[in-house]
Amino acid sequence: MKTKLGVIAAAALLWGGAARAELVDRVAAVVNRDIITLSEVNQRAAPELSRLAGEKDPRRRADGRAQILKQSLDVLIAEKLIEAEIRELGMTVSPSEVDEAMADVRKQNGVETPEQFEQLLQREGYTLKSYREFLSKQIARGRLMQMKVGPKVKVSEEDLKAAYAQYAKLEGGEAEVHARHILVSVDPKATQEQVDAAQKKAQAIAEEARRPGMDFASLARARSEGPSAEDGGDLGFFRRGVMVPAFEKTAFALKEGEVSEPIRTNFGWHVLKVEERRAVGVAPFEDLRAKLEQQLRQDKTEKYIDQYVQELRQKSSVEVKI
Repeated sequence: MKTKLGVIAAAALLWGGAARAELVDRVAAVVNRDIITLSEVNQRAAPELSRLAGEKDPRRRADGRAQILKQSLDVLIAEKLIEAEIRELGMTVSPSEVDEAMADVRKQNGVETPEQFEQLLQREGYTLKSYREFLSKQIARGRLMQMKVGPKVKVSEEDLKAAYAQYAKLEGGEAEVHARHILVSVDPKATQEQVDAAQKKAQAIAEEARRPGMDFASLARARSEGPSAEDGGDLGFFRRGVMVPAFEKTAFALKEGEVSEPIRTNFGWHVLKVEERRAVGVAPFEDLRAKLEQQLRQDKTEKYIDQYVQELRQKSSVEVKI
């Protein structure tokens, strides 16, 4: 189940022994009487924001940042609403339940001693006490979701068959190809003259590969500069979406036995031959039943959690400040 679930100390700056200023954490939202600070939002958004740092377009970076901060704030608001509901219902989690959950976490991570477990928690930014509090909240939230959302999540036989029909429509008839290639490598810092020379060499290999009776695998072993040379340039069977776009476009355009013109990628120039094409059949319904049911339950659970959070939000006082 995907759960949709501080204040910075004032700093004094003395100037000339008289002036004084205070830096106070901004309030991002007020949920009933609970405050969510901007630093909490930034902390929750940090992993996504770090991935956004590589975006070079300033406008897209700014738009992405705004969206990430909004989503993080929505998650924190949802958590506050759920925690308030847990308090209102008087739901509690016993220390023994937390102990059991801690033991499960240790087992899943292959941790044998308490000292190793504390080191693991420290790497994730937790103390033993804070992690116990985190687990306690997670257990309570899970219990609340099971009570309020669980009974609504039902997957019927009709649901499963409809999901299978959709899957079969998307996957059925999808082709895959078995290909081999010969690589003439090009250094990323190569000059245009070196790139052109490598292309000319690849063109000559392509013409040689098209000669009647030529064994492409043997030619690849002798002439390819790629790691698959020992295997005769064998790439095995692959579907769309696996290879780089230029390589894939050519592979799926060739007929069986055809040899391509040289194709440029970051590695150099490739000469490609398609050995075989085949349609990929769809696995039987019974083989996919468990996987489809799991996915449907997850999708419905997320849907009903969203609905439940919106219901809580409508009956609560939520004031967004940013």
